[in-house]
Amino acid sequence: MNKPLAERMRPTKLENYVGQGHLIGKGAVLRTVIEKKILPSIILWGPPGVGKTTLANIISSELNRPFYSLSAINSGVKEVREVIEKAEKNAFFGSNNPILFIDEIHRFSKSQQDSLLGAVEKGIVTLIGATTENPSFEVISALLSRCQVYVLKPLEPEDLIALINHAIKEDDYLKQSNIEVKEYEALIHLSGGDARKLLNILELVAGSLTGEKKITNELVSSKIQENISFYDKSGDQHYDIVSAYIKSIRGSDPNAGVY
Repeated sequence: MNKPLAERMRPTKLENYVGQGHLIGKGAVLRTVIEKKILPSIILWGPPGVGKTTLANIISSELNRPFYSLSAINSGVKEVREVIEKAEKNAFFGSNNPILFIDEIHRFSKSQQDSLLGAVEKGIVTLIGATTENPSFEVISALLSRCQVYVLKPLEPEDLIALINHAIKEDDYLKQSNIEVKEYEALIHLSGGDARKLLNILELVAGSLTGEKKITNELVSSKIQENISFYDKSGDQHYDIVSAYIKSIRGSDPNAGVY
């Protein structure tokens, strides 16, 4: 079991995607676009852990398009041009218009974003950009004018509960443990509407269970506090858990830490 729970539970079909009903629910705008297979270049704007990368992958699969993925953190103009060249070559062989997914597109400089313009305008690639920042301020106007912007929201409590129950029922590891969730409030509150954070916490708590396999609010709070000092010290998950725990203590009151 090398992959984290959040990765193991990543859906691959639109029917299994949880949340964002305003975009991909029955009759919603993005679902209609996908079903008609007329996808324009788009930018998915929303907080971490709400399904931007997952949705991009699902869209590619639903449309049966080649899928190229770049991260703005470690890719530059060179990598963008290489992908565009591949797309142009494949077009000669009748390949479907590929999707170029760029994670954290707000981190691209103006010159890096400029390198996308021609390929997007000519339809050589269909761009899907993902960003946690307002694209009106972080994406150049020339590129923004060629894209539709869709706003993704933090997941609702009912979505988070559905994710928990699905993981416990379907994950090969968790379903063998016969875990029962007696209370959901702490898991939901600590997640902050972030599916990845939720599943990270669930996996942490589940891995600590011995004897009676029941998850309660008290258990979740105690295990998070107990593991907060050493859980994934070198990675983002540690800081995600720390942040979530602090917010849960102060009840998201920004003045709670002022004495």
